[in-house]
Amino acid sequence: MILKKQECSRSKKSKPLIGILLFLISIVLLVLTGPLGFIYGLFQQLFTNGLKGIGEFSLKIAISIDQLGNVLMQHLFNALWITNDGYAFGNSDETISSALGKNKQLGTLTGFGKLIDKILDRIDPNHTLNSIDYFIQPSDKTR
Repeated sequence: MILKKQECSRSKKSKPLIGILLFLISIVLLVLTGPLGFIYGLFQQLFTNGLKGIGEFSLKIAISIDQLGNVLMQHLFNALWITNDGYAFGNSDETISSALGKNKQLGTLTGFGKLIDKILDRIDPNHTLNSIDYFIQPSDKTR
């Protein structure tokens, strides 16, 4: 299968106040509608696909939360977990583990980054290396 390369950067500049307003609206919508959507999704998956469906639904949510964490925590992770020439955290289409695994391959993890990687390896052997998403295209701001 041939996969088309995708550019993850925005095509136009956004206005700061619009970004802040949309962020606040998204938080309100998540708080108001998220629980209802989650409960409905659990029952829908349970009745159509059984426990396997709930597991798949839960995994999708976990990956999405992980991607959010990669963006939300990018500045802290870039400062604490990688060296200056490392692969930067912050790509909204990538999980924290994928970025951590790329830095492990590059040898750009700091001592703290190596500790986090070892903890994840204890839980799931080779977790960060197995989590690498090779189809994510770094933006022009990626180190």
